[in-house]
This record gives sequence, C-alpha cells and structure tokens, in this order.
Amino acid sequence: MKNLQSFVAASVLATAASVTAAQAEDTVKIGFVMSYSGWFQQIDAATIKGAELAVAEINENGGILGRQIEILPFDNKSEPPLGADGALEVIGNGATAVMLPSDFDFGAPGAFVAQQNGVIALSGASDPKFGVTGIGPYAYSISNAAQSQGALLAEWALNEQGWDTAYVLLDNTISYTNSLCDSFAKRWKEIAPEGSLLGEDRFRNDDASIASQVTRIKGLEAQPEAIMMCSYAPGGPSAIRQLRAAGVTSPVLTGESLDGDYWIGIVPDLSDFYVVNYGSVYGDDPSEAVNGFFTRYEAATGGRADVSYALRGYSMIEAYATAANRAGSLDADAVSAELNKFDEEPLVIGNTTFNEDLHIATTRPMLVMQAQDGKFSAVGRFAASVGNLD
Repeated sequence: MKNLQSFVAASVLATAASVTAAQAEDTVKIGFVMSYSGWFQQIDAATIKGAELAVAEINENGGILGRQIEILPFDNKSEPPLGADGALEVIGNGATAVMLPSDFDFGAPGAFVAQQNGVIALSGASDPKFGVTGIGPYAYSISNAAQSQGALLAEWALNEQGWDTAYVLLDNTISYTNSLCDSFAKRWKEIAPEGSLLGEDRFRNDDASIASQVTRIKGLEAQPEAIMMCSYAPGGPSAIRQLRAAGVTSPVLTGESLDGDYWIGIVPDLSDFYVVNYGSVYGDDPSEAVNGFFTRYEAATGGRADVSYALRGYSMIEAYATAANRAGSLDADAVSAELNKFDEEPLVIGNTTFNEDLHIATTRPMLVMQAQDGKFSAVGRFAASVGNLD
C-alpha cells in the first residue's frame, strides 16, 4: 500500500494542471475507469449502462453547470492495478470525477489517484473503506455497506419470517462476502436466542465440491430454518445446486453479489432463495421510480437489465451532478461539501445520506427478492435497524 501511495503522490504535480484546465473547457468530463472486459465485466456492465443513461438524461436537461457531460472510458481489463493507470489517463485528459468498479479491491487503486489529484471518486463498492477512512474525503460509494446488508438479513429472517435457527456458509475469497457473513452472524447472536446459530462453515469459490459442508449441515440434529450463504458466481450457484441435490431444503439467504437471474439456470427450478438488492428489474418493485427507471433502461439499451446494479451507476452520476450544480463548481472540495449535506437525498437507488465521516449507506432500505420455481419476484423493502460497521 505504501508503494502505491508513493506512486500516486508522484503523479500529483503531473496531473493537477490538467484538472484546472478541464474546468475551462466546454464539457464536464467524467472518467469511467471500469471493467469493460475480463471476468469482472459481468459486474460492471450494468453499472456502466446505468451511468450512461444518467449522462444522457442529465445532458437532455441542461447537463452540469450548463455544460454537457462527456464520458472518458478506460478498460481496466478486470485487473485492479490498471485502475491507477486509467485514473491517471482520464484525469490527465480533464476528468473532474472518476467512476470506478463496484469493489474496494478493484476500485481502490484508481481512487487513490483521484484523491491525490483532487478529483471525486465514485463507486458501488460495498466496503466502507471506499470512503474517508480507506481512501480519503473525495471517495464516495453509492452502495449499502456489506455489514448493514448482513444485519438487515439477520433481522428480516428472524423478525419478518420467524425463522428461529440459522447456519452460516461463507465463501471467504473476497472481503465483501467475509463482511456480509460476519455481520449476519454478529447481528443474529445479538437478537436471536442463544444457541440458535447452529454452525458456521467455509468454502472457496473455486471449490468443485462442498460435500463435506453439506454433510455437516445434514448431520445436524435439526435442519436450520435458514442458511445464510455469502458467495458470488460461479461458486455460489454451484454450492446452492449441491445443497438442493443433497436434499437440503432450508431457505437460502444472500447479499447483492448473487443479484440477478443470469446464473439461475445452474439451479433448476430454484426455490426458497432470497437475495437483497437495490431494485427489481421485473416491474414489480414497490418504488415506481425504480420501475420507471428500468423501463427507460430497457428502451435505451434494447434489453431488460439482468441485475439491479444499473441503479448504482445511474445514481453515482445523479449524485455528482446534483452536488456540482448546487456547488456551482467542479472543484472537488466544493462538490464534496455538497455531497456531505445529502440527508435522505432522493436518488433513484433510494434516499441517500452522506456526511463528513461516512460516504456509504448503512440503514437505507434494500429490496428482498424471492426465487420460487425458477422465477424472481419482489418481497418488499426493509432496512437494518443498526448502522454498525464493526
């Protein structure tokens, strides 16, 4: 990390003049330093399209400070170190804000460059470190923190569903899944009867088999009423398929990393599966603003969104444009000051609050989606009662 920060610091003098020059140009330039190719592309694709829709709609309504927004794309090829190169390139070409991948490890290299060059960094990372504590005061995530997602699911399972016992199955290959399951287990132990967390087990995303974990679950005196599984494709869907094939019928809960139905064919007739995300792509969201967004998204892109991440991309640009217009400036300090005043700001992703110390949502409601017989539908929006990020 020190080497990266030293590299970033060395770039400041080389690019600072470019930022100043950009503010005198005709367009407002926003860098999209994203995974346009590689394995992380499936995560970033909808975010990019959502952001592109925001740019088009904001431009139709006068742009930012009366100027049209121009996108400066850079493909990091799903290689995190290239994010620093990309940020340097787009900032050097005049970007006053940079959108980065929705993961701390992928987004941090570029965010450090943006921070050191006085440029706002935007992401959908669910790690609170993408903010003041991990990057600096110019870094903002539009997402809900992984820790709050885990707490939300624990409260929803116990209080809304009345499930009295649970089991945690963690794919511990990335920080998001670790934080998600850790927070679920912590919150469950705080609010559920002692001993009702029946076990905690681990696997790796590239494990071909979770037979031993399945055996331990089936060997319990009583089957858990809910299994909290923290994973992502392809390992997560494979694990669910193995659970169901072995006769484990307990409801499975998970976070946003298994959003969408692009993988559902791996688990035929998937049922009793619940995922928390930002909005339904099927037209049945409780929020008409979300339904309207996905109607416009389909018209603009020619196809239905397969994940809710497009809401994140749109709302990143929406938030930046709102703050810059209120600030009357593209200066990062002025824009950041306005972002930090957001108090239940009505963005398409939901009402959003930032302050000087916290640049990520912790108690904003999220949507619980249910899969039954291979089809998803919205259950309802719920919020964690606590915003603890420990």
